[in-house]
Amino acid sequence: MALLVALGIALLAAVPSLRGVLREIGDIGPGWILVAVALELASAVSFVVVFRLFFDALDARDARILAWTAQGSGALLPGGGAGGLAIGGWLAALTGVPGRWIVRRSAGLFFLGAAVSSAALVAAGLALLAEADDSLKVVLPTAFVGVGLILVAALPALVRSHPRTPRWLAAIASGVGEAEQTTFTRRPSWRVVGALGYLAFDVAVLWVILRAVGSTPSVAALTLGYSIGYAANALPIPGGIGVLDAGLTGALVLYGVSPVHAAAAVIVYHAIAFWVPGLGGLLAYLRLRPRLLRAGSAGEPNLEPAPETLASEEARDERTQIDAQTDRPRLGGGTHRRSRSSSLPRALRQAQGAPVPLRPRRQQGDSQ
Repeated sequence: MALLVALGIALLAAVPSLRGVLREIGDIGPGWILVAVALELASAVSFVVVFRLFFDALDARDARILAWTAQGSGALLPGGGAGGLAIGGWLAALTGVPGRWIVRRSAGLFFLGAAVSSAALVAAGLALLAEADDSLKVVLPTAFVGVGLILVAALPALVRSHPRTPRWLAAIASGVGEAEQTTFTRRPSWRVVGALGYLAFDVAVLWVILRAVGSTPSVAALTLGYSIGYAANALPIPGGIGVLDAGLTGALVLYGVSPVHAAAAVIVYHAIAFWVPGLGGLLAYLRLRPRLLRAGSAGEPNLEPAPETLASEEARDERTQIDAQTDRPRLGGGTHRRSRSSSLPRALRQAQGAPVPLRPRRQQGDSQ
């Protein structure tokens, strides 16, 4: 909260003329806008890539649809990415995979994104220390986030060594542990780079717009201002309208961008960052809605079965029927059939914490 107040004071101390801001926006050429939109689209696709890493038990087409829907929801709902992941988790529950698995994987995806953003802030702060005139405004956020990053990364080990940890802290440790296991422990996957691309391409959008209005901050200053400014998005305002603009503008001004250039660039950036994932999420939901309606009219249950119920079914003679079904549930009811050798669906094994056999590597590579 103190950081947001400081950003607000920095912004109010140099409120730009509205006429000058509109003039800067009007001078942005269409070529710059096209480049910025392409970069934002690349950021959205990167999210789809890393989303499929965490939700690998879902059918590939369904995972892509859910990833775009989550992004569209995150652009609109309060809380940003956390709100979007909540919507994506709710829709994933309609496939029938256990709710405990969905919560753990959603938390892991959230904490991986937070770790990438925090590491980028720390790296930018260290790079900026050599050239900053006022080192205090660089040292404070860098040290604060750096220490927090180390503590959060060590949280799973700390919780394992102290069994009487509060439940809320154990839940955070579970999400952090899921992010660490998926990224470093389980089968290595190229999809991890999606987490890097999701952030890097989005920062590049803001850099392109700043370049279009005639401002060229260093990459370190831009990354630091971007990361700090996005803290305002934690406020419960739909779409971050107003608060994200103020936070980013104040942070950019704090790190050397002129108020007029910062305000003009942030307004255009926010419009692109809102509409690209928003329209993508809308199109994804329109593809998804008929299947949900068909499932509802057919009277098929949409709630996920409890892991304990699935575990009891595994002990019955119905194992042969279970083995004949895919481990990738489908949205809107039904399953995609293929043979498998494992005696238990993949989602169930993950929910119980049992070792999951690796799937054979595809000959033609994963699709996006």
